[in-house]
Amino acid sequence: MRDWAHAEGWNPGIADAQPFFAADPRGFLLARREDDDTPASCVSVVRYGTDHAFLGLYLARPDLRGQGYGIQVWNAGMERLAGRNVGLDGVVAQQPNYRKSGFTSAWTNTRYEGIPAGGSRVAAADGVTVVDAATLPFELLAAYDRRFFPAPRDAFLASWLTAPHRRAVAAIRDGNLAGLAVLRTCSAASRVGPLYAATPDIAATLLTTLAATTPGTPIALDAPDCNPAAIRLAERLALTPTFETARMYTSEPPDIDRTGLYALTTLELG
Repeated sequence: MRDWAHAEGWNPGIADAQPFFAADPRGFLLARREDDDTPASCVSVVRYGTDHAFLGLYLARPDLRGQGYGIQVWNAGMERLAGRNVGLDGVVAQQPNYRKSGFTSAWTNTRYEGIPAGGSRVAAADGVTVVDAATLPFELLAAYDRRFFPAPRDAFLASWLTAPHRRAVAAIRDGNLAGLAVLRTCSAASRVGPLYAATPDIAATLLTTLAATTPGTPIALDAPDCNPAAIRLAERLALTPTFETARMYTSEPPDIDRTGLYALTTLELG
């Protein structure tokens, strides 16, 4: 599934499998052809809590597209998620099809890529200390994540923060957690997500702190336009828009802290 995502230019993380599997071990479906048992299509349908779910990695092998393999795995996936509010990040070309399946748009995400302007870390926001996230109690990080995601995802988050080929940093202000960011190595530009912050300056501090750990290497983040400050931050750092998706849900969009959401965790699992 990762290889197919790479071939599509989606730039998956090179060590995403471990945290993805931790999120929901039964949440990854693969359709095979009966005649030769080769993989034909796939989808991730990860369940969170009791009433939320996220769909991603919906792909059919290029040489088998248009033969019904995609819709079969889609139907099996949606059956698994019956009764839940299902989210997805849909590419522009597929959004009309998702609307036909009952999804409605909540906001638009834009992927910004490049080397941040100046190429080095900006001065820390006033009163803010940046620390390795691993030095903080996990319960604190999980509670903070719940402000920006509609259901508990402790198993996923624990693995997301500690899996190989990534760095996680947090911002502390007045003794309180005021930001969290993760950078992971991907097929192309390293991706930052999530990026949560109490203010735009804190978001800039975390983002450029991570970028400075891989000098001269492009980074990428998926910025939601439901937080205009996220778009302004990407533009302020002279990052280039390269890719667009829509966050869509089958029911009302969840009530989350959008003003502190500067970059999505992942387009595949929410």
